[in-house]
Amino acid sequence: MALSLTCPAFEAEARIPKKHTCDGKNVSPPLIWSGAPAETKSFALVCTDPDAPAGVFHHWAVYDIPADCEALAEGFDAEKQAADIRQAMNDFRKAGYGGPCPPPGHGLHHYHFRLTALREPRLQVSPSPTCREIVEAAALQTIEAVDLVGVYER
Repeated sequence: MALSLTCPAFEAEARIPKKHTCDGKNVSPPLIWSGAPAETKSFALVCTDPDAPAGVFHHWAVYDIPADCEALAEGFDAEKQAADIRQAMNDFRKAGYGGPCPPPGHGLHHYHFRLTALREPRLQVSPSPTCREIVEAAALQTIEAVDLVGVYER
């Protein structure tokens, strides 16, 4: 069984609800996964926008997610962190989730929620890493990864 990632708030390739964007409450969507490889020791989840005007924009990175975890609840943010699950600094220069917020009139943006199954229980990163650091550290420990893409435009 392959690693899968779903969201009860939106289907793959469908519009991300306003609630999960800067035009709404800016809360992270609920995410559910299954099919982790047996050797998984932890997960990392990153949300990026490759359509941003200045290149890939990092909206969120959650890491050191325990291997037995199968979901992140809606509104998972810096104040609501669970156990040892950590969050990185996004490109808005804030820890936690920063929802879709493309420039008005810039067209449709694709938001990639990438879940990565990792070989190690903890990523070796600085005490306050950026999302980019999480992407780089996770790349060295990847067993399997899956993307869920949602879209949004203003």
